[in-house]
Amino acid sequence: MLNTGHRPRKRFGQNFLHDPAVIERIVRAIDPHGGERLVEIGPGLGALTRPLLTAAGRLDVVEIDRDVIPLLRESCAGYGELHIHNLDVLKFDFTSLAADHALRVIGNLPYNISTPLIFHLLKQLHVIHDMHFMLQKEVAERMAAAPNTDDYGRLSIMVQWRCTVEVLFNVGPGAFKPAPKVESAVVRLTPHRQAPVHVKDEKRFAGLVNQAFSQRRKTLRNALKGLLTAEEIASLAIDPMRRPETLSLADYALLSNAVNNEKDEG
Repeated sequence: MLNTGHRPRKRFGQNFLHDPAVIERIVRAIDPHGGERLVEIGPGLGALTRPLLTAAGRLDVVEIDRDVIPLLRESCAGYGELHIHNLDVLKFDFTSLAADHALRVIGNLPYNISTPLIFHLLKQLHVIHDMHFMLQKEVAERMAAAPNTDDYGRLSIMVQWRCTVEVLFNVGPGAFKPAPKVESAVVRLTPHRQAPVHVKDEKRFAGLVNQAFSQRRKTLRNALKGLLTAEEIASLAIDPMRRPETLSLADYALLSNAVNNEKDEG
């Protein structure tokens, strides 16, 4: 990393990766090749950008901090064709970059926006081949969590509905400057070619899951009040006295589709 004197900005959640061994391990996990359409989120000072650019020959990056852009250009000069988009990634249209190639999305994600960013990307999966992210270990564990565990919740279901989740390895705070107060993890998200469960109405499915986990300590009969009665839940062979964190992705698809059926019949 260049000795730039740039001070990481808390409002942008900047923790710059600097450990060469971790950088090499991430790049090896991504395994970039020429001709692929790579997009890096939050490149910062270019620790990951340079090796990605070298391997792929071309790279799009989305960076909100305009002050690091001249430093990033200097750091990556001569490594390949770098296209910088000085925009807020939460508002960025990834479909604009896809053209005829599915995107490979990469990033050391700011912890303060990682969850909303994941949901933003889930809406654009039709143009994404895979995603590799460094993020807070707790968030990675929530995405990969199974039913009946403390980490299992809305994020687990919504991500697993759309992607295969692999937590690749953990990274300690010392790999960053400044060092965060939490452990990090690198995760791979691969969109399903075919959804593992059938959902009739995606918006209603998302709404039902959100309602269930906004009151996760309640039983289903109470958490889903206004959507399904206890009798309707029981008719699906699901005990209405169960709690939301005990249900599988398939169970939530059944519940969501039952709400659709009631609406259609009404």
